[in-house]
Amino acid sequence: MKNLFALSVFVLAMVFSTNATAQQFSGLDKSPADMAAYPSSYKNSKKDIRVIYSRPQLKGRVVNDLAPEGKVWRTGANEAVEITFYGTTNFGGKTIKAGTYSLFTVPGSKEWTVILNSDLNQWGAYSYKKENDIARVSGKVSKGEESLDAFSITFTDSAMVMGWGTTLVSVPFAIPE
Repeated sequence: MKNLFALSVFVLAMVFSTNATAQQFSGLDKSPADMAAYPSSYKNSKKDIRVIYSRPQLKGRVVNDLAPEGKVWRTGANEAVEITFYGTTNFGGKTIKAGTYSLFTVPGSKEWTVILNSDLNQWGAYSYKKENDIARVSGKVSKGEESLDAFSITFTDSAMVMGWGTTLVSVPFAIPE
């Protein structure tokens, strides 16, 4: 009988202690974080550029409503995009030193202004300060054949390409040898 009582106390203690230490994990983010890098091949572990961003979904909405023309946009969702250059890079015609920067954009119909800013760890563009811009470059706008529901960033051998809906924005870059 003593053993049964001791066992019961032990089992109850385990049940209550497990509940007390259980973790609460949040659900899946509506605009999940993603990363793009150049070169994108997994065989090449040395990266020259890396972008960390969140991917909002259109879900029947219009790009211009979510990223209005003429206004500074966080370029994705949630926290401001962070772009890291691992060496000096010609980005959009400007020489950018190695480092990590916030990336913002100002959408337009024919070109987008792509902004590299020194302030990191920002939520959206709410605390964006123009005086901390490192560079402003032009991204050429074109129309894609397919519509992308999720905002996306990728790299070609000579450009960073942002796409959403049928809008594609291309910023040329060159890595010095």
